Amino acid sequence: MRLTVLLFAGIRQRVGAAQIELELPEPATVAQLREHIRATHPEIGDALDHCRIAVNQEFVRDTHPVAPGDELALIPPVSGGAPIDHAGQRSRLRDTPLSLAEVLAAVEHRDAGGVATFTGKVREHSRGKVVQWLEYEAYPAMAVAKMDEIALAVEAEVSGARVALQHRVGRLGIGETAVVIAASAPHRAEAFHACREIIERLKQNVPIWKKEVDREGGEWIGQGP
Repeated sequence: MRLTVLLFAGIRQRVGAAQIELELPEPATVAQLREHIRATHPEIGDALDHCRIAVNQEFVRDTHPVAPGDELALIPPVSGGAPIDHAGQRSRLRDTPLSLAEVLAAVEHRDAGGVATFTGKVREHSRGKVVQWLEYEAYPAMAVAKMDEIALAVEAEVSGARVALQHRVGRLGIGETAVVIAASAPHRAEAFHACREIIERLKQNVPIWKKEVDREGGEWIGQGP
């Protein structure tokens, strides 16, 4: 069977293409897919060991089967062309400036005794270097789905919470906003907790990658070896 695998961030840069085509016998698993990629694309190197594979926009284990027509993606660790503006139930991904006012409005309700917000901005100094700009890249449809999944999970876990978030992609200069989050709840402790949970889970499981560009060049953060 013939399969197409989408590539992102540093992996895309190493291969020099946004996707790869390959042939596997049927039936096949994600583990076989991974080993075929390792054998046919040695330029990816050890970075492959740090990647997860998504099938139809869901992270899967290596025992998961793959089939013709599946949407396959090689997902580097997360930190990150045409206009991007994807909206979900609780989240938005876009390449234009974000709006804290929009996420605040989305979480307002009559029982919101506390509202906490988080704004993530591009800083000038990182890891001992002077940053010139950041570049964020995403797997858009999956990123929005995962942000919604996280938001709805936090709302289910934190009594009375309501959350909303937006993330930026593309090139961002120093001081520009990369992410905004708002969380409301009947009490301040729950609002603070919900807001913190959103940003921590977003950094772990949402396929958005960040490239830091300084005077010496650029590096995808969290890309592994």
